[in-house]
Formats: sequence, C-alpha cells, structure tokens
Amino acid sequence: MTEGGIKHRVESGRDLQALEKKGLELLYPGRPRIAVAMASCGRAAGSGRIYESIGDELERRGLDASLVPAGCPGLCSREPLVTVLEPGKARIYYSGVQPADAGPLVSALAGGEVYQKRALGAEVEDRLVVTGRQIDLGPPPGNLGLLADLDFYRPQVRLATRNCGCINPFSIHEYAARGGYRALAEALAGDPSGIIAEIKKSGLRGRGGAGFPTGLKWEITAGSGHDEKYIICNGDEGDPGAYMDRSILEGDPHSVLEGMIIGAYCMGARHGIIYVRAEYPLAIKTVGHAIAQARELGLLGENILNSGLSFDVEVVMGAGAFVCGEETALIASIEGHPGEPRPRPPYPARQGLWGKPTCINNVETLANIPLIAGRGGDWYAGLGTAGSRGTKVFALVGKVKNSGLVEVPMGTTIGDIVLGAGGGPDGGRKLKAVQTGGPSGGCIPASLVDLPVDYESLTGAGTIMGSGGMVVMDESVCMVDMARYFMTFAAGESCGKCTPCREGTAEILDILDRITQGGGRPEDLDTLDELSRVVKDASLCGLGQTATNPVLSTLRYFRSEYEAHIKDKHCPAGVCRNLTVYRINPELCIGCGLCAEECPGGAILGRDDQPRVISQESCTRCGACYRICPQEAIFFTGRGMPGA
Repeated sequence: MTEGGIKHRVESGRDLQALEKKGLELLYPGRPRIAVAMASCGRAAGSGRIYESIGDELERRGLDASLVPAGCPGLCSREPLVTVLEPGKARIYYSGVQPADAGPLVSALAGGEVYQKRALGAEVEDRLVVTGRQIDLGPPPGNLGLLADLDFYRPQVRLATRNCGCINPFSIHEYAARGGYRALAEALAGDPSGIIAEIKKSGLRGRGGAGFPTGLKWEITAGSGHDEKYIICNGDEGDPGAYMDRSILEGDPHSVLEGMIIGAYCMGARHGIIYVRAEYPLAIKTVGHAIAQARELGLLGENILNSGLSFDVEVVMGAGAFVCGEETALIASIEGHPGEPRPRPPYPARQGLWGKPTCINNVETLANIPLIAGRGGDWYAGLGTAGSRGTKVFALVGKVKNSGLVEVPMGTTIGDIVLGAGGGPDGGRKLKAVQTGGPSGGCIPASLVDLPVDYESLTGAGTIMGSGGMVVMDESVCMVDMARYFMTFAAGESCGKCTPCREGTAEILDILDRITQGGGRPEDLDTLDELSRVVKDASLCGLGQTATNPVLSTLRYFRSEYEAHIKDKHCPAGVCRNLTVYRINPELCIGCGLCAEECPGGAILGRDDQPRVISQESCTRCGACYRICPQEAIFFTGRGMPGA
C-alpha cells in the first residue's frame, strides 16, 4: 500500500520528514503535474473519461508528466475540473473539460504553450479556462487552501477543505507534504490536557449541527474514569443537497484520521469508528485506503510514534437513515439495534457505545483538529465571531450560478456567500430566500441578505447552522410548496419512537398538502403555527425538535403566500398546479407556435401566425408554455381570482 519512500513503521520525527520529502516530490515532481478532480461530483460529470483520455494522449505523445486523481476543489458547477502545474509557473485551472479536449490540452503542454494566450484556440480556451492565475500555495506554513482568482473563492478561507482538490487523496505522502501528521507528532510529545485546553481556547464547536463545544466534549470524555473509551467520526450526512463531509472523506481522509488519533491520545481511547452511510462508496473506499496506509506505516495500531499510544480505526457503514445522524441513534445502529434515539442523560461522553464513554465528532470537526493542535487555539479563534469561531463549510445548491462547497469564516454574511461566491440566482431572476441547516433549517428572506452566518444570528432569525446545507431559492419557488417538500422529508425520516414527531409531522404535512392543492382554510395558519411549536418543544431528539423550522420560518417571513393560497386559491409562483390557471394575452402573442409544440396535453389551440388560446379542459398546468414563450405573452392567475 505504500507509495515508495518509507516502507517501514514511522517511529520518529525523522521518519515523518522523509514522508514529507517524498510527498513534495510527488506534489512538485519537476515535470508537469495534471490533476483531475475525481470526487463523486466530478465522476458524475465524467471525470473518469477525462482521466483516461488525458492518460491516453500523454502516452501517445510520449510526454513525461504526472497524472493524478484529486478531490473536489469546491466549484462543482464547473465540473469536470482539471488543474495543470508546471515547475516554476502558476497553476492553470480548467473547467467543463470533455474527452475531446485532452488532445488540445496535452498538445499545448507538450509545446510549452499552455500558459500562452489562446494556446488551446480561442473557442476552447474561452470555454475551459476558469482563470489565468491561481495562487500556488506550497506546503504549510502558507495559505492553506486551493484559492483561484475567482469570485467563487474570494471570500473563502479553506481550513477543513485545505487539501481537497490539491492532493491525491490516496497518497499519505502528499498529505504529509502539506504538514500532515506533524501536529500528531507534536501532540504525542505533549500533555493531553494541554491539547484539550487549546481545543477549548479555539472555540471550535461541533460542525454536525448541534454546535456543542468540542473541547468540552473531549474534556468530559477524558475525565469519565473508564479505561475503555471510543471515538466515533459521524459521517452519516443525510441532508438533501449536502455533501461537505463526503467531500472531505473523499478528498482528504488523512486529516480526519489524524484528528481522531489526536483525540484518542487526549481522551485515552483505543478504538475508533468512522460511520459512513453506504450511499458514499467512494468515501468508504478512500477512507479504507487511508486507514490501511496509516496502519502499515505504524500511524495506527500499537505504540504509535513510540508514544505508548495504541489506537486503531474501522469503518462501519450505515443504511442511510437520516435519524442516525443523531448521536444516540448512530450508536444504536453500530450496536446492531434499530436506529432510534435514546433519552439523554446519560450523554454518550459518559455512557455511549456498548455502555462505554464515547466521543462523537463530525467529519469537518475532526478535520480542523490537526490545525488547532499544530497552530494553537488562539490562531483558530482569530477567525469568526465571538460566539462562533473558525470557518464553516457550506454546500451551496439550488437556484444559484456557482453551486459547490464554500468554506468561509463564521460571521460572513449570507449575501457574501450567495451573491458573492455563488454569483446569485441564474437566469436573471431575483433572490427570494435562502435556507440554511438542511431540511431542518429555516428559510431566510432576501431582505436579510446582510445577516451574518453564525450560530447566534441564525437562531435569532428562526433557522439553524445545521451541518452546512445552504439552499438558494429565486422568485420561481413557492415557499408553501417548499415547506411541504421539507416536511415530507422529515415525516418520512421520523423513526416513529416519540409521538410528537411521529404524529405531529404527519399532521402538519397533511395540512400543507391540502393548502397546496386548494383546500386550505383560514384557521390552518394558526393550527400550523401551534402544532409546529408543540412538535419542536416535545420531540425526543433533534430531528423532531428542528423538523418544523421550515414551516415556522415561512409562516414568519412569507405569510402572504400562505394567505394567497388559502384566500385567493392562487400560487404566486405558479408552482402549485391546482391553484394555477394559465392564459395567453392575445395582444402580445405573435402566433409562433412554440407553446403548442411544447405542450404535452395538446391544450394550445389556434392557427399559425394567429394568437393562441389555452383550453382549460385539456391544460395540465405544467407551465411548459409559460417558460418557453419568447414574448412573455403567457401569464397565470389563481383559481379563485377574477378572470380565472
């Protein structure tokens, strides 16, 4: 499993230096290095074919270059992504690469022209080159992440994702070249309580959603008084559209392992588990490879770095239940029981897996540990706000131009993330709302675009930080339907153990279904508000306690949309079909016939070059005609509005 260089146990700082040296030779090989982003998002976009095409082209031309896989650099909307680095030159960043582009790219590289303007030809370069300049970070101490001269990266400070897209995730040497395992060596030579003190000083809070102080959790586990303890990495990422943890596991697995080993030393644990949902096969493969490498080199197992610490890690696959992201449900799943939460106290730090003290940390939390242990708590606390230190990774998805992973200091505004890094909504539409915290988060209106993203501000606005999902919505989104969508997810994922969550989410979903279908009643709004608060206050675990945030927040900020659905039988966004009537303005219609060609129900009537008419009996209210009309001659009204 080793890549050359060190073929025996790493037992000293000198051995680590040899690892670093070998890694630097791989990162900066003295010849062109071509890295293809091959995380799950890249592979879905076809990066596997790109990798093969470039490899074939290099072989055909006999060009001496290093071709390696890399993790996700974050800009997922531009996949497939390829970076090229030549000795002594800036890194070039290509996006939207196709197999046919391998020839021009390698040809320019072979001719030494890859950095010259129009080396690939005007059309190819305009399509592929993301930026002509990218900061080459080098190994630490230096900037930590992959930063390009792009608006997407401008507000970012990449700590947890510092190596994603930069290193070959299957290379322990390249991780070492970026400072990997250096913090572990220093930690093992120090006092465990001192390291915990630095973690507390850093202000790091759990990145899985609850935001509990990490240092305090470690301190409680360390002082539990038991000889047998466990550390669990929670990689059960279940939020729709969220993939922060997956990307770290796929792109930089050793950062998580190093964080766990440091935690084992501080808390006195001998056993570690990385719990990953089975739907993440690439993450499981990458982590398994990293564990095998670390074990072979003696960074896992007995007497790590001659410190007396013995600690090993295994991977446990989850079956994909959203509720298993909750600590006690996760523990139950590992023990072979149904994934249902348990009443607390006792808390896992006192009585967890198999009844033993157990520290459960999120993937992103653990990826930050080597940085804090190596650079100190004050350094980390210098980022963020007084109550929310450090950075946070967000999965920016939805109606936004630049979707992908964004890591910013806590306190960065919603606008800087969505309108700055994200580029705002696509297609000329206006921003309407942003949901933070995944399906359990609230919807923040565009009027609060200057809201800082930190634990306290988000809570005050009626939402949560969560694990880092951030869904952007434009004016084409119906907020009532959006609340119904997330409540469908919450009700379906409820384990059913407690009555408030099991019955309450189902009842709320029934009311929302009725409203979006045209059967809403005025008293439904008060019922939704009261029932949502009962579920929030009375549920056993975090799923039920946060499940109604989408309903409460949309009632708070978008109540007029609920009223339009109920009073006027009208969906202002034209999303709810039973409440939408499409018509054609004859003064604007030019009779082009595009709407008739697009209509699946044959509901568009009329002759060529004459204004068309929509047959309400045949109309399926799909909105296809509305979206395709070049003259904006098609409009919609509510079922209960005048003229409908």
